[in-house]
Amino acid sequence: MFGLDGKIIFVTGGNRGIGAAIVETLNQLGALVAYTYRSAPGPAARWTMQADITDPLIMAQAVARVEAEVGPIYGVVLNAGITKDNLFPNIPVEDWYAVIDTNLNGVYNTLHPLMPKLYERGSGSLVFISSVVGEQGNIGQANYAAAKAGMIGLAKTLGLEGARYGVRANVVAPGFTSTDMVKAIPDKVKERILAKIPLRRFAEPAEIAWATAFLLSPVMAGYITGEVLSVNGGQYT
Repeated sequence: MFGLDGKIIFVTGGNRGIGAAIVETLNQLGALVAYTYRSAPGPAARWTMQADITDPLIMAQAVARVEAEVGPIYGVVLNAGITKDNLFPNIPVEDWYAVIDTNLNGVYNTLHPLMPKLYERGSGSLVFISSVVGEQGNIGQANYAAAKAGMIGLAKTLGLEGARYGVRANVVAPGFTSTDMVKAIPDKVKERILAKIPLRRFAEPAEIAWATAFLLSPVMAGYITGEVLSVNGGQYT
């Protein structure tokens, strides 16, 4: 149904949370999944590698290895990210650069060695995992919001540039999702967050994963590029 059977999908940060749910969903759909992880591997996949996404040489090597050991990459899910929250005047310079380097520069490091290959082959699908924070901002997350908003701008640009080569680029912007990070939020804070979400619940990682699979799909989303799919329970529209 999704047309992903046998297609090679490269996921960054596929070992836990939303990334792990994406890997598991793509496995169900018959894709050949390769993913990177920072600390420890997660779900089973065709190929995995511990990689520092902030290092362009390592990411170029990862792309080359996937192409050599698994086959030509069709889809990329740009999911790896970190948070280092603080009010803007209190963000240390190292925390600002760490978040930008991982969440935004890591996207460049992943895609830059791969895009010429996708253009040459004349097909491909990129899905950027941004955030509702990148759409509306959030107190205490200036660095994270800047990086996630930057992903949206990059995806829209690559949607325009890649169209003539048959390469699509889209964004999934999740709202608050039941990952370890959200589960660690104090209950009183969770209540305040939930009060702002019309559906009155957090997303499940699998719901973000299915939205990602939809945009990857050449069957369901073959005529969609440069778009942001907001999966936030109505929190921001």
